[in-house]
Amino acid sequence: MARRAGRALRRTSRSTAEVSLLRFLAGKGKDMIVYDISMPIFRGMPVYKNEGKRQPDFERIRDYNEGAAETRLHIDSHTGTHLDAPSHMIPGGLAIHELPLDALVGECRILDLSYVEDRITADHLRTEDIAPGEFVLLKTRNSDVEGFDPGFVYLAPDAAEFLAGVPVRGVGIDALSVERNQPGHPTHITLFRGGVLVLEGLRLSGVAPGRYFLVAAPLKVIGMDGVPARVFLLESSLQVSYRTRQTAGY
Repeated sequence: MARRAGRALRRTSRSTAEVSLLRFLAGKGKDMIVYDISMPIFRGMPVYKNEGKRQPDFERIRDYNEGAAETRLHIDSHTGTHLDAPSHMIPGGLAIHELPLDALVGECRILDLSYVEDRITADHLRTEDIAPGEFVLLKTRNSDVEGFDPGFVYLAPDAAEFLAGVPVRGVGIDALSVERNQPGHPTHITLFRGGVLVLEGLRLSGVAPGRYFLVAAPLKVIGMDGVPARVFLLESSLQVSYRTRQTAGY
Protein backbone atom coordinates (compact mmCIF):
# COMPACT_ATOMS: atom_id res chain seq x y z
CA MET A 1 0.00 0.00 0.00
CA ALA A 2 1.41 3.39 -1.03
CA ARG A 3 2.41 5.68 1.81
CA ARG A 4 0.43 8.90 1.81
CA ALA A 5 2.52 11.97 1.08
CA GLY A 6 3.03 14.05 4.18
CA ARG A 7 2.62 11.10 6.55
CA ALA A 8 6.16 11.80 7.72
CA LEU A 9 4.97 14.88 9.61
CA ARG A 10 6.54 14.53 13.01
CA ARG A 11 4.30 14.31 16.03
CA THR A 12 5.55 15.50 19.37
CA SER A 13 4.16 13.71 22.40
CA ARG A 14 0.84 15.22 23.40
CA SER A 15 1.89 15.05 27.03
CA THR A 16 5.12 16.85 26.15
CA ALA A 17 3.19 19.66 24.46
CA GLU A 18 0.86 19.96 27.45
CA VAL A 19 3.77 19.98 29.90
CA SER A 20 5.53 22.62 27.80
CA LEU A 21 2.51 24.93 27.88
CA LEU A 22 1.90 24.42 31.59
CA ARG A 23 5.57 25.05 32.33
CA PHE A 24 5.48 28.27 30.33
CA LEU A 25 2.33 29.50 32.08
CA ALA A 26 3.67 28.54 35.52
CA GLY A 27 7.21 29.79 35.07
CA LYS A 28 6.85 32.69 32.66
CA GLY A 29 3.15 33.31 32.24
CA LYS A 30 2.92 35.96 34.93
CA ASP A 31 2.75 39.40 33.29
CA MET A 32 2.55 37.60 29.96
CA ILE A 33 2.69 39.55 26.69
CA VAL A 34 0.69 38.33 23.70
CA TYR A 35 1.71 39.18 20.15
CA ASP A 36 -1.00 38.63 17.56
CA ILE A 37 0.87 37.86 14.32
CA SER A 38 -2.24 37.12 12.25
CA MET A 39 -3.57 39.13 9.32
CA PRO A 40 -7.05 40.65 9.72
CA ILE A 41 -9.62 39.30 7.24
CA PHE A 42 -11.71 41.93 5.44
CA ARG A 43 -12.96 42.84 1.99
CA GLY A 44 -10.06 44.51 0.18
CA MET A 45 -7.36 42.77 2.23
CA PRO A 46 -4.07 41.70 0.61
CA VAL A 47 -4.57 38.49 -1.37
CA TYR A 48 -2.18 36.39 -3.45
CA LYS A 49 -1.42 38.00 -6.82
CA ASN A 50 -4.13 40.61 -6.11
CA GLU A 51 -6.67 38.32 -7.75
CA GLY A 52 -10.24 39.44 -7.11
CA LYS A 53 -11.49 35.85 -6.94
CA ARG A 54 -9.42 35.39 -3.76
CA GLN A 55 -11.10 38.28 -1.92
CA PRO A 56 -13.28 37.29 1.04
CA ASP A 57 -16.97 38.10 0.90
CA PHE A 58 -19.50 38.52 3.70
CA GLU A 59 -23.15 37.63 3.20
CA ARG A 60 -25.75 38.61 5.80
CA ILE A 61 -28.13 35.65 5.97
CA ARG A 62 -30.09 36.72 9.05
CA ASP A 63 -30.72 40.08 10.65
CA TYR A 64 -31.83 41.46 14.00
CA ASN A 65 -35.46 41.71 12.92
CA GLU A 66 -35.32 37.92 12.61
CA GLY A 67 -34.01 37.54 16.15
CA ALA A 68 -30.22 37.66 15.66
CA ALA A 69 -27.52 38.63 13.18
CA GLU A 70 -25.71 35.90 11.23
CA THR A 71 -23.16 36.29 8.44
CA ARG A 72 -21.92 33.70 5.98
CA LEU A 73 -18.21 34.02 5.26
CA HIS A 74 -16.97 33.14 1.77
CA ILE A 75 -13.19 32.76 1.78
CA ASP A 76 -10.38 31.00 -0.06
CA SER A 77 -8.76 28.23 1.97
CA HIS A 78 -5.45 30.14 1.84
CA THR A 79 -6.78 33.51 3.00
CA GLY A 80 -4.56 35.69 5.16
CA THR A 81 -2.56 33.91 7.84
CA HIS A 82 -3.06 30.22 7.17
CA LEU A 83 -1.70 26.71 7.51
CA ASP A 84 -0.94 24.69 4.38
CA ALA A 85 -1.62 20.96 4.21
CA PRO A 86 0.42 18.56 2.05
CA SER A 87 -2.76 17.96 -0.02
CA HIS A 88 -2.34 21.56 -1.23
CA MET A 89 0.39 20.35 -3.60
CA ILE A 90 0.52 16.56 -3.37
CA PRO A 91 -2.37 14.37 -4.56
CA GLY A 92 -3.35 12.08 -1.70
CA GLY A 93 -1.37 14.14 0.81
CA LEU A 94 -2.56 14.75 4.33
CA ALA A 95 -5.45 17.18 4.81
CA ILE A 96 -5.65 19.88 7.49
CA HIS A 97 -7.57 17.80 10.02
CA GLU A 98 -4.90 15.08 9.82
CA LEU A 99 -2.00 17.33 10.84
CA PRO A 100 -0.63 17.19 14.41
CA LEU A 101 -2.09 20.13 16.29
CA ASP A 102 0.37 19.68 19.14
CA ALA A 103 3.24 20.49 16.77
CA LEU A 104 1.70 23.96 16.35
CA VAL A 105 1.91 24.71 20.07
CA GLY A 106 5.35 25.12 21.64
CA GLU A 107 8.63 26.97 21.54
CA CYS A 108 9.55 28.81 18.34
CA ARG A 109 12.20 31.24 17.17
CA ILE A 110 11.94 34.32 14.97
CA LEU A 111 14.93 34.69 12.66
CA ASP A 112 15.84 38.19 11.44
CA LEU A 113 16.20 37.93 7.66
CA SER A 114 15.12 41.49 6.93
CA TYR A 115 18.37 42.07 5.04
CA VAL A 116 17.46 39.50 2.36
CA GLU A 117 16.47 41.20 -0.89
CA ASP A 118 15.02 38.44 -3.07
CA ARG A 119 14.98 34.89 -1.69
CA ILE A 120 16.13 33.10 1.43
CA THR A 121 18.78 30.52 0.61
CA ALA A 122 20.41 27.71 2.56
CA ASP A 123 23.44 29.93 3.10
CA HIS A 124 21.27 32.47 4.94
CA LEU A 125 20.03 29.76 7.29
CA ARG A 126 23.28 27.91 7.97
CA THR A 127 24.50 30.73 10.20
CA GLU A 128 21.39 30.55 12.46
CA ASP A 129 22.28 27.36 14.40
CA ILE A 130 18.87 25.85 13.75
CA ALA A 131 18.28 22.76 15.88
CA PRO A 132 16.20 19.64 15.12
CA GLY A 133 12.58 20.07 16.19
CA GLU A 134 12.59 23.87 16.09
CA PHE A 135 9.71 25.86 14.63
CA VAL A 136 11.30 28.81 12.84
CA LEU A 137 9.51 31.99 11.79
CA LEU A 138 11.22 33.92 9.00
CA LYS A 139 10.99 37.68 9.46
CA THR A 140 11.77 39.54 6.23
CA ARG A 141 11.09 42.91 4.66
CA ASN A 142 7.67 41.47 3.72
CA SER A 143 6.39 42.36 7.21
CA ASP A 144 6.73 46.06 6.44
CA VAL A 145 4.65 45.86 3.24
CA GLU A 146 0.92 46.53 3.61
CA GLY A 147 -0.37 45.24 0.26
CA PHE A 148 0.62 42.33 -1.97
CA ASP A 149 4.13 42.70 -3.37
CA PRO A 150 4.74 40.51 -6.48
CA GLY A 151 8.46 40.60 -5.62
CA PHE A 152 8.03 39.33 -2.05
CA VAL A 153 10.90 37.52 -0.33
CA TYR A 154 10.40 33.75 -0.50
CA LEU A 155 12.11 30.53 0.56
CA ALA A 156 14.35 29.06 -2.14
CA PRO A 157 14.30 25.29 -2.81
CA ASP A 158 17.79 24.77 -1.36
CA ALA A 159 16.66 26.48 1.87
CA ALA A 160 13.66 24.14 2.03
CA GLU A 161 16.02 21.18 1.62
CA PHE A 162 18.18 22.54 4.42
CA LEU A 163 15.23 22.92 6.82
CA ALA A 164 13.82 19.49 5.96
CA GLY A 165 17.27 18.03 6.54
CA VAL A 166 17.75 19.54 10.02
CA PRO A 167 14.83 18.64 10.45
CA VAL A 168 12.65 21.44 11.81
CA ARG A 169 9.08 20.73 12.86
CA GLY A 170 7.72 23.80 11.12
CA VAL A 171 8.45 27.01 9.24
CA GLY A 172 6.48 30.22 9.02
CA ILE A 173 6.97 33.19 6.72
CA ASP A 174 5.61 36.73 6.48
CA ALA A 175 4.41 36.27 2.90
CA LEU A 176 1.19 34.81 1.52
CA SER A 177 3.22 31.95 0.09
CA VAL A 178 6.47 30.29 1.05
CA GLU A 179 7.51 30.42 -2.61
CA ARG A 180 6.94 32.80 -5.50
CA ASN A 181 5.07 30.48 -7.87
CA GLN A 182 8.15 28.47 -8.88
CA PRO A 183 7.43 25.85 -11.57
CA GLY A 184 6.61 22.54 -9.90
CA HIS A 185 6.44 24.17 -6.44
CA PRO A 186 9.73 22.59 -5.23
CA THR A 187 9.81 24.54 -1.94
CA HIS A 188 6.36 23.42 -0.83
CA ILE A 189 6.87 19.83 -1.91
CA THR A 190 10.29 19.50 -0.26
CA LEU A 191 8.88 20.79 3.02
CA PHE A 192 5.79 18.59 2.87
CA ARG A 193 7.75 15.46 2.03
CA GLY A 194 10.17 16.29 4.85
CA GLY A 195 7.36 16.46 7.39
CA VAL A 196 7.64 20.22 7.91
CA LEU A 197 4.53 22.23 8.83
CA VAL A 198 4.05 25.41 6.77
CA LEU A 199 2.52 28.64 8.10
CA GLU A 200 2.07 31.52 5.67
CA GLY A 201 0.88 35.11 5.90
CA LEU A 202 2.44 35.97 9.27
CA ARG A 203 2.73 39.62 10.36
CA LEU A 204 6.00 40.03 12.24
CA SER A 205 6.49 43.78 12.09
CA GLY A 206 7.19 45.12 15.56
CA VAL A 207 8.08 41.69 16.97
CA ALA A 208 11.76 41.32 17.81
CA PRO A 209 13.81 38.30 16.74
CA GLY A 210 14.19 35.71 19.47
CA ARG A 211 12.43 32.86 21.24
CA TYR A 212 8.71 32.79 21.96
CA PHE A 213 5.93 30.35 22.76
CA LEU A 214 3.89 29.74 19.60
CA VAL A 215 0.18 29.02 19.45
CA ALA A 216 -1.21 28.44 15.94
CA ALA A 217 -4.88 27.44 15.79
CA PRO A 218 -6.09 26.44 12.31
CA LEU A 219 -9.80 25.89 11.77
CA LYS A 220 -10.68 22.20 12.01
CA VAL A 221 -12.30 21.77 8.60
CA ILE A 222 -12.33 18.20 7.32
CA GLY A 223 -10.50 17.43 4.09
CA MET A 224 -9.11 20.90 3.42
CA ASP A 225 -5.82 21.73 1.64
CA GLY A 226 -5.35 24.78 3.83
CA VAL A 227 -7.28 26.93 6.33
CA PRO A 228 -6.96 30.33 7.99
CA ALA A 229 -5.38 30.27 11.44
CA ARG A 230 -5.17 32.62 14.41
CA VAL A 231 -1.50 32.68 15.31
CA PHE A 232 0.00 34.38 18.33
CA LEU A 233 3.18 34.40 20.36
CA LEU A 234 3.54 34.45 24.14
CA GLU A 235 6.41 36.07 25.98
CA SER A 236 6.93 36.90 29.64
CA SER A 237 7.87 40.40 30.79
CA LEU A 238 11.09 38.89 32.17
CA GLN A 239 12.06 37.77 28.66
CA VAL A 240 11.37 41.26 27.32
CA SER A 241 13.48 42.83 30.06
CA TYR A 242 16.35 40.40 29.40
CA ARG A 243 16.28 41.05 25.64
CA THR A 244 16.17 44.81 26.19
CA ARG A 245 19.21 44.65 28.46
CA GLN A 246 21.07 42.52 25.92
CA THR A 247 20.28 45.00 23.15
CA ALA A 248 21.49 47.85 25.33
CA GLY A 249 24.74 46.02 26.01
CA TYR A 250 24.23 45.33 29.73
